[in-house]
Amino acid sequence: MHASPQIGGMFAPLQLGGTVFPLVALLLLAIAIVAVYQAVEIVNAYEKRALTVFGEYRKLLEPGINFIPPFVSRTYTFDMRTQTLDVPRQEAITRDNSPVTADAVVYIKVMDARKAFLEVDDYKKAVSNLAQTTLRAVLGDMELDDTLNKRQEINAKIRKELDEPTDEWGIRVESVEVREVNPSKDVQQAMEQQTSAERKRRAMILEAQGERRSAVEKAEGDKQSNIIRAQGEKQSQILEAQGDAISTVLRAKSAESMGERAIIERGMETLEAIGQGESTTFVLPQELTSLVGRYGKHLTGGDVTSDGQLLEGLDFDAETREMLGLDDIEEILGQIDQEAEMDVESMEAEAEAIKTGADPAKIKDPDEVIAEMDGELETEAAGDGDDLETETN
Repeated sequence: MHASPQIGGMFAPLQLGGTVFPLVALLLLAIAIVAVYQAVEIVNAYEKRALTVFGEYRKLLEPGINFIPPFVSRTYTFDMRTQTLDVPRQEAITRDNSPVTADAVVYIKVMDARKAFLEVDDYKKAVSNLAQTTLRAVLGDMELDDTLNKRQEINAKIRKELDEPTDEWGIRVESVEVREVNPSKDVQQAMEQQTSAERKRRAMILEAQGERRSAVEKAEGDKQSNIIRAQGEKQSQILEAQGDAISTVLRAKSAESMGERAIIERGMETLEAIGQGESTTFVLPQELTSLVGRYGKHLTGGDVTSDGQLLEGLDFDAETREMLGLDDIEEILGQIDQEAEMDVESMEAEAEAIKTGADPAKIKDPDEVIAEMDGELETEAAGDGDDLETETN
């Protein structure tokens, strides 16, 4: 009866020990798993990590699998790629006391992760704050017009100011881009008014220049027209004088060629006119009666039988025929008829081309036209002088 309690009391510690052992084993297994997990550090290809053990900096972990002391280690990640930092909009006063607002973008890259870890608390925040103050300082040293026009110069100045402090942090500023520079509303209105006034001024200048150009072109055209008209009148007078001279020579040569026959014919015309009058008494010159008697020899069936000198006509000599162009009358008439024909359609086409400004003909300079006309007149005068010298010889 008493054996059972003793036996139960004997086996109680064994049962308790059998329950604790599995728990301890599970705990140790969990601790081992956690230790292995913390001892293995996988670093990405674009990263580097700073390792501290008990708060002491040890080294930089390179990309790949790294083993570190578990439970007492801590890592800090640094992205080694180019990173973009937005610089918030800043207000500044330019050197000519004009308020402006501007924002920018800064492109940075971690070159030394150790310095970025040990030399600065938060390198991104530090670079952003430094860029803000530098942007305000650069805008404050420039005129308003320069802040609006010299964007590249602003970028270069900001980058230069950021280079020295960021080098100590292991950071390189690759580029700075100012996105917008906006003056105040009052300044914008004043600039718009100034631009409008400038455009109006330029429009007035262009209009005045156009009117001046038009007046010059019109005066030049009138000048050329007057010159051409004067030259035409001059040529017309020359041709008219030449025609009168040729006509005088022709009449003289004609009278010389006809001789007495022409006098008799005019006398016969006069007798015919006298015969139509009412008077029955006629007075005839003796020279006319003698010439009529001589002329009777040429009449068929005339009763004048006395011998005398026959009336003969004179022909033009070779020089006169060449001067008057008697041998080329038909050719001259053909040329005149050909020049008289006008191509109406061609003239209308040329007029339309001139009206639209597409006339390919080039208007010569007035001095050039005068020089050409004078040259032609001198050539003609020299030719006439040679002809007269030939006649004289």
